[in-house]
Amino acid sequence: MQKYTFSQLAEAKDLVQKLADRHLGEQDVEAQVREILEAVKNQKDSFLFEKIKQFDCREFNAPLRVSEAEIQQGAAQVSPEDMEIIAEAAGNIRSFHQAQLEKSWFQTREDGSVLGQKVSPVKRAGLYVPGGKGGNTPLISSLLMQAIPAQVAGVKEIAVVTPPREDGTLNPFLLAAAYLLDIMEVYRVGGPWAIGALAYGTESIKAVDVITGPGNQYVTMAKKLVQGKVGIDMLAGPSEILVLADDTAKPDYIAADLLSQAEHDSLASSVCVTTSSYLADKIAECVEKRLSTLPRAEIARASLENFGALIVVPSMQLGVDLANLIAPEHMQLMVQDPWSYVPLIDNAGALFLGPWSPEPVGDYFAGPNHVLPTQGTARYASALSVQTFCKKTSIIACSNKFTRAKVPAVARLARMEGLEAHAQSVEARKIN
Repeated sequence: MQKYTFSQLAEAKDLVQKLADRHLGEQDVEAQVREILEAVKNQKDSFLFEKIKQFDCREFNAPLRVSEAEIQQGAAQVSPEDMEIIAEAAGNIRSFHQAQLEKSWFQTREDGSVLGQKVSPVKRAGLYVPGGKGGNTPLISSLLMQAIPAQVAGVKEIAVVTPPREDGTLNPFLLAAAYLLDIMEVYRVGGPWAIGALAYGTESIKAVDVITGPGNQYVTMAKKLVQGKVGIDMLAGPSEILVLADDTAKPDYIAADLLSQAEHDSLASSVCVTTSSYLADKIAECVEKRLSTLPRAEIARASLENFGALIVVPSMQLGVDLANLIAPEHMQLMVQDPWSYVPLIDNAGALFLGPWSPEPVGDYFAGPNHVLPTQGTARYASALSVQTFCKKTSIIACSNKFTRAKVPAVARLARMEGLEAHAQSVEARKIN
């Protein structure tokens, strides 16, 4: 990992830009994805089958939709112990997201007018669950983190899409998670064509109102291009972590936490900002020791070499300022009094406080959502939540007294904008 020493924020400008732009420089996929989405619109199921055979299962001839019997059979293959773990994680996630529920509200004015806001779920949601190395690394948590907020929101129809394995089946662990959540609409299709199917509909897959879930650059581009036709959660980039540490932090803990993100993807970013040069050097040593034990060491090493950083700063205030500038997906506060730093952190997808809150505990099990804004978008974006699957409708019920009294003011505002029919609309109430 590259070691930096910065004495002021301006010196970090190039590094911050490099981290924010680490998705750039790849092949431009927009034109390709536009063609794919157009093909889905025109060819529907037949195009989906073509792409599944090309990328996932050469002899694919199964129905796109997984039957309820297959879901039950998949769940039966998972041990009771593993089912219990998935169920406990699901319970924690559900409990957290139930606290996010918003209620409709109304206010009554003295003149008798009633104003308010109605909160209601979308009717239908589409959840994208990445395949994970041909289905061999099933992203169970990705399904839980999307489906449970949708259920808590009250979404009636939830459709899951995920790429099939080489034999056309889905990983039993994914099916077990779907079974536990009582989700019976699962399709064996992935890639940008799956996003197109959810957005536009095909013979087998009914169009949805909202699409959520992470994916590769093609999937992300597809979500970007269908946004507006449907709602989306966010345009998530490669994973990232920033650890803010003082000299009380344990270097081996930090090394392990940095590697937990580096193993995701060669474009993942793992950064530690600390006031201790000694700690930075010890972290580097611990990273090297741990790297040799990882099955995905090659991916993790590429990530750390290209987008890893150990940054030494003269003060924790500069460290906080730098962390806020980077605005990471995951931020760990490995400091003596982490709660005192919470008010100072303005930009982070999720905050993990202290040595006993490593990123995997939060992302898998504690309850908060792990679908988080990346690449600096935590400056304005939030985690996937119950609100992702809800819409809000304003309620306006003005009284006769209010509207008649305000006719001149409303009409004048309309005429200021040159909209005579608007003015006459309200003035009609004065006459009649």
